Amino acid sequence: MNIKFKDYNQQQNWLFPPSIEELIPESHPVRIVNGIIEQLDLRLVVAEYSKDGKPSFHPKMMLKVMVYAYMDNTYSSRKIEKAMRENINFMWLSAQQIADHNTIARFRSKKLKTIFKDIFKQVVLLLAEEGLVSLKEVFTDGTKIESIAGRYTFVWGNAIKTRKEKMAEQLEQMWSYAQSIADEEDTDPTPPEFKTIDKEKIEKTAQKIEEIISKNPKASTKAKAKLRYIQKNFSQNLDKYEQQEEILKGRGSYSKTDPDATFMRMKDDHMQNGQLKPAYNVQVSSESQFVIHYTLHQTTNDLNTLKPHLNTFKDLYEFLPEELTADAGYGSEENYDFLEGKDIKTYVKYNTFDKEQGILKSKRKKINEDFHRDKLYYNEEKDQYICPMGQPMNKISSKNRKTKSGYAQASSLYQAQNCNGCPLRGTCHKSKGNRIIER
Repeated sequence: MNIKFKDYNQQQNWLFPPSIEELIPESHPVRIVNGIIEQLDLRLVVAEYSKDGKPSFHPKMMLKVMVYAYMDNTYSSRKIEKAMRENINFMWLSAQQIADHNTIARFRSKKLKTIFKDIFKQVVLLLAEEGLVSLKEVFTDGTKIESIAGRYTFVWGNAIKTRKEKMAEQLEQMWSYAQSIADEEDTDPTPPEFKTIDKEKIEKTAQKIEEIISKNPKASTKAKAKLRYIQKNFSQNLDKYEQQEEILKGRGSYSKTDPDATFMRMKDDHMQNGQLKPAYNVQVSSESQFVIHYTLHQTTNDLNTLKPHLNTFKDLYEFLPEELTADAGYGSEENYDFLEGKDIKTYVKYNTFDKEQGILKSKRKKINEDFHRDKLYYNEEKDQYICPMGQPMNKISSKNRKTKSGYAQASSLYQAQNCNGCPLRGTCHKSKGNRIIER
């Protein structure tokens, strides 16, 4: 047979063995990672190490390995350890040193925890030096990333509020019952106030109720059992609720297995099912397809994330961008006021902009859409609206309120003079009296 094969001999030795350097192509991404991290100032990382004990792996080497592993979609510390043993790119980066998975995990969770943002900043500034980004024109958007937490181990803020209200209600009912069966001379002329409860109030009220019903023949067995339940559980439950409220810090929910995560409505899956899942709201600013800033939030919508996101941008780079582009999820009076005050040129729509401009049309037109308040004529000089029948709608009052972030808003109420007998009334509005609009 004249079939020819290349020489194959596993026992053939090298006279001059090749170096790993020769086996890495010049244009390979691993060389880019190596070159960038060589330019970084890693003094903050070095400061995280102790002078005592045996020598540690150099943080520069560990950082190179971590960054390249993440670029390669390798996140498991065990898989990174395996790559350092077997993957020639990792072997070149680490100079054939091998860190075990525990060392990798500690470096990631402890050493990089406080200084990663500084490393990120240095890389972005290197991009700016190369002229790839200017940090002046940014595009901002948010996305929700699911937490690795139990989906059914949740705590709801409204549920805590309801339970505390029920506790106060039961305590008030027991107090009223005790007063109803008490002897005349035992009646307390100044009953406690049960709108808010605390441990001291629970204990004092329970003690007073016990004094009245413990030896009173009129007291029912059911009432005594209820009092024992209050004495045994209410103070303990209140402690638990207060601890949960401390974790919530104004949020609507949190996961017991990841208290920092908030339950958020995620995007529909392939079965068109939108689910509440423990997640984080990640805000990202980019320029020329480079991520130049990111922040993590516990709020469920983007509206209240813009101000803290831009404030941390300024903390990081010591200046604010000159232009900002974002979608309608950020459009609000508070955000417009903030951006204008910072002299940032803004391209941010509000959520009804397309509808008002006639760009977006709903499939099913509402009957009274033509009578919407945005369609009414406003006379700025007289500060009044004109209803569809030509009646002036004068300003009747103003009210002030604050948003969750503390921003003060003022709104005005305008009322039509007489809607009785108007042929358009059923289409114009459904209220019983004269139509009122708020702006």
